[in-house]
Amino acid sequence: MRTEGDFIKIHEWLTPLSWLYGLGVGFRNLLFRLGVLKSRAFDIPVISVGNITVGGSGKTPHVEYLVSLLLDKMKVAVLSRGYKRKSKGYVLASNESTMSQIGDEPYQMKQKFPTLYVAVDKKRTRGIDRLTSDEQTKDVDVILLDDAYQHRYVKPGVNILLVDYHRLIIYDKLLPAGCLREPQEGKSRADIVIITKCPKDLRPMEYRVLMKALDLYPYQSLYFTTLVYDDLKPVYGKGSIALNSLPKACNVLLLTGIASPKQMQTDLAVYKFNLHQLAFPDHHNFSKKDVRTINNKFAELPSPKIIITTEKDASRIKFIEGFEQEVKDNMYALPVRIQFMLEQEESFNNKIINYVRKNSRNSILVKTKDDNKSQNGNHSRNGAGPISFRNN
Repeated sequence: MRTEGDFIKIHEWLTPLSWLYGLGVGFRNLLFRLGVLKSRAFDIPVISVGNITVGGSGKTPHVEYLVSLLLDKMKVAVLSRGYKRKSKGYVLASNESTMSQIGDEPYQMKQKFPTLYVAVDKKRTRGIDRLTSDEQTKDVDVILLDDAYQHRYVKPGVNILLVDYHRLIIYDKLLPAGCLREPQEGKSRADIVIITKCPKDLRPMEYRVLMKALDLYPYQSLYFTTLVYDDLKPVYGKGSIALNSLPKACNVLLLTGIASPKQMQTDLAVYKFNLHQLAFPDHHNFSKKDVRTINNKFAELPSPKIIITTEKDASRIKFIEGFEQEVKDNMYALPVRIQFMLEQEESFNNKIINYVRKNSRNSILVKTKDDNKSQNGNHSRNGAGPISFRNN
């Protein structure tokens, strides 16, 4: 049975180094609290999505959820660091941008949402300045910061902290003994906390235990999400395949280059496939040797067989040469999205939309808030009062 925190591994012998690391992080946060290091606010809605844990907590599907929520109502931009890209400085993605220019996650989002502004810049303040002043993007209405919880130089209007159900921060330790980037007290900067990757069968008592364990402040809102997998999409070619249409005797080679593949492995195990795994490090650049390993591993498997990988990995893999045709014909990406639990979706949507409209530079959006209250469907306010997030 899966329980909260069950993916955490503590290296106790490294605890003294964690103390030293904690001193450094604590001193940096103190400098921000004292104003020695400055956090800068902007006159445009800025929503930050991040975590205080190294590795995957579901940032990309949560950012994509926000994009889907807002994109048909306003001009949306996602600003990312563009991890492991080969370019430097500020880059605004186009529909022709390559993964090496902007990074795998920004590339994935630009491919999914062609009308979305996607930009990368290690210096987020400069990135926001460029997005709001450059001719191509100055009509932007809201900026989503991807993986920027520790980027204290920007003061977001809404700070969303993601906490992996299987790697709860209350059970973890600081790097390098554990996986925390900063002490768990850092959660106090969040306006919204989302416990991600929750099992779909959580009982009411378990929700209450989690709420109490996180010990949030009154100004903080707590939500729960779970992962939902859509039909498999071929990495090469068109069409789709439903997961539950695969035969139980199917040999599935799970190919991943992400920080935390355990969740995907656990979820696929429910289908009773013969599951085999090739796991590479996060954001892995597949080499010729890796391609040979994948070709050989797949050739060893008896039929029926298939390769399943993540959307992020697929964005890198499809540009790699050397795969056998049989491998290309049977390689599929598994799209993932989030789903709110406890019927919290409408509450979350209202918070986000009302914040953006209330703080928008665009008078049309502000007017829309009043004129279209009755036309927002699931995103209507339902009589809720104005949203006011605290000054972070």
